[in-house]
Amino acid sequence: MRILQRRSRGPVPEGEESPLAAAAKGRDDALIDTLAAAIRHGETALAFQPVFRAQPPHDALFQEGFIRIFDATGRILPLRDALPLIEDTELGRTLDRQALDIGLRTLARHPRLRLSINLSARSIGYRPWLDLLESSLAQAPRLGERLMLEIGEASAAALPELVIDLMDRLQIHGVAFALDNFGSGQTSFRQFREFFFDAVKIDAQFVHGVARSSGNQAVVKALVAVAREFDMMVIANAIERVEDAEFLVRAGVECLQGHLFAAPTLRPDWAVAEDARRPA
Repeated sequence: MRILQRRSRGPVPEGEESPLAAAAKGRDDALIDTLAAAIRHGETALAFQPVFRAQPPHDALFQEGFIRIFDATGRILPLRDALPLIEDTELGRTLDRQALDIGLRTLARHPRLRLSINLSARSIGYRPWLDLLESSLAQAPRLGERLMLEIGEASAAALPELVIDLMDRLQIHGVAFALDNFGSGQTSFRQFREFFFDAVKIDAQFVHGVARSSGNQAVVKALVAVAREFDMMVIANAIERVEDAEFLVRAGVECLQGHLFAAPTLRPDWAVAEDARRPA
């Protein structure tokens, strides 16, 4: 039997992209163009996932809203690959504003709802985002008491002054703040003293398989200890296994979130029930 060998194409000439790199760039550019068109036309929605108390009565403490973008056919676009491409661009800030807009309107429509919304720290300096938040809170001052803003650890560490200033501004409105991806190593202890985060979300890399990983267990215990020192509620998300959830509860995690309990959905039961009770 002849063994076929791949012929070497030799090095890519200087200044030229490899075919693979060119294909990847073309795919990314096409995805960004599709995202831009959908965002311009407001083809967005929030999918909601509950965050449960780890201790009885195990009720849903609040819902997290995840932005979803639809293409012209109504299909949800794959954001996992796209978000890093647009996070620090005007398009990313526009998307953050749309997520906030949908979240604020949802809170106004459902008076018993508590909701968290994700954003990049760069969006704090985006005037349309801030104007929307401030005008909404001026019209409904108590609405802020049911709103939580989630900021990734890397984002907060990159622009701490913006984050701290926003926290100062919104304190009077009762808006809560959560530090996402806690433990990714971007935030110093000095910054923890300056921030006013109400909650932290342990980075998912330490949650996956934690029941079977002594290394992840040590990190989780350390993160819980740090959060308690700064009087912050500890949340673990991306939980998929029962044994991981059981360890996290024993370690002192106060809230649990993940597909083990409920997947994000565009039509949660609480919204359907409340809409059904409203008169036509």
